[in-house]
Amino acid sequence: MQPDTVTAPPPAFHIMLKPRGAICNLNCRYCYFLAKERMYPESRFRMPDELLEAYTRQYIEAQPVPEVTFAWQGGEPTLMGLDFFKRAVELQQKYKKPGMRVLNALQTNGTTIDGEWAQFFHDNDFLIGISIDGPAHLHDFYRRDKGGNPTHARVMRGLEFLKQHKAEFNILCTVHAANAPYPLDVYRFFRDELGAQFIQFIPIVERANDTGYQEGAAVTDRSVTGEQYGQFLIAIFDEWVRRDVGRVFVQIFDVALGAWSSGRSGLCVFEETCGTALAMEHNGDLFACDHFVEPRYKLGNMTETPIVEMVASERQRRFGQDKRDTLPRFCRECEVRFVCNGGCPKNRTLTTPDGEPGLNYLCAGYKAFFTHIDRPMRIMTDELRHRRAPANVMFVLAQEEAALERQFAQAKRNDPCPCGSGLKFKKCHGSRRR
Repeated sequence: MQPDTVTAPPPAFHIMLKPRGAICNLNCRYCYFLAKERMYPESRFRMPDELLEAYTRQYIEAQPVPEVTFAWQGGEPTLMGLDFFKRAVELQQKYKKPGMRVLNALQTNGTTIDGEWAQFFHDNDFLIGISIDGPAHLHDFYRRDKGGNPTHARVMRGLEFLKQHKAEFNILCTVHAANAPYPLDVYRFFRDELGAQFIQFIPIVERANDTGYQEGAAVTDRSVTGEQYGQFLIAIFDEWVRRDVGRVFVQIFDVALGAWSSGRSGLCVFEETCGTALAMEHNGDLFACDHFVEPRYKLGNMTETPIVEMVASERQRRFGQDKRDTLPRFCRECEVRFVCNGGCPKNRTLTTPDGEPGLNYLCAGYKAFFTHIDRPMRIMTDELRHRRAPANVMFVLAQEEAALERQFAQAKRNDPCPCGSGLKFKKCHGSRRR
């Protein structure tokens, strides 16, 4: 399939490369990508060396920036074997431009990592995203292997190898029906037991169909609800903002601070338009987005059309612009639109209160969360503007809460509650204290 017309390429773009396609050694029940295997019925699902070399050359040539990141995903990318990635690093060094820095990020389920893998990751500055959904009983609820066996212990073993060899890692946690009710258990496990400094919380919104495509409005009972996701984030934020700012970095909190302080989130999910984060399959097929690896979103194949032409095609530009142009009026008039921008198009399955299609399935959660964090975000933004550390928010909130506690101690039963709720003290914080 050829792109229709070519426009000016974006100043930078990002491709998630899937060298083994959808092939994985696990069978996570909520994984939408396993079904993509059916798109290539005759394939061996292994990217050949000549395609890897052509991709490396084209990807680097197309990027007019001093730093380029190769992102490896799946399926499970480590199933390609270590020699494949040694070759990938060799090719990156061969084709990188003078003065260019080449980075690698690899997302893995962690079960295949041993000392040799971990040493390679350390020696070659790979950033490893490791998928863990919390403590064992929450992680193993959906994350099972092909035989239905739990995987948490194997993931923890892989993580220990990464720590021993001082390989950089972050945590990717999906939020679903099983772990959403336990936000602090999940967060404290990552912070206190794993020593994680960088965490992503990705909501599971799984379409109830057999194709794995983004079609139909129904979702599975494994999906988190919008309200659950919002409350999950609020509970973690309330602990984080009082003790962990500057020490633990949670992606959606950083994204929010970017939106409050500069008007840009920096993450495609919350940007006004998208289209610069694409996905490439093991055979060179390029798709508009990792969430839309479907025949109708295929831009072409890099063996037939140069990557830069597909990225710069009018068709891909329209894909990205549609995120903004199809936003319902209900969203356009929302007070948190500046940070949310309607969320990812893949989740726009609901109708607005006035009947317009295109409302994000997670809207209630996003609105609750972004409204809840407004004041701390304003405090941190003010600190940044005065060239002070955003972590000062912890001191500000501690002072305010100490002052409020003193007012609570002096309040009489029928006094207005010092919290400003409008209720009598005995009906508000007075009853909670009792």
